[in-house]
Amino acid sequence: MNKKKSITTIKLEQQTKQRLEKLKETNRETYDDILRKMLYILSIVKIDPDKAQDILENIDEARKRNIQEKKKD
Repeated sequence: MNKKKSITTIKLEQQTKQRLEKLKETNRETYDDILRKMLYILSIVKIDPDKAQDILENIDEARKRNIQEKKKD
């Protein structure tokens, strides 16, 4: 069975969009990906704050690697 994805449009202030852009691990990551990741981390932080911190550190490292790769190009 093939499920269709339901897509909607949301309005964001420019500042919010810019902040989301800064959270991208890769250029291909969508705003939906970022928001889902944020919601996942919020759910984890309630249960296991240390695990949530580890996830955030891994994301930060991936972002830094992505920025370095962009500078090389």
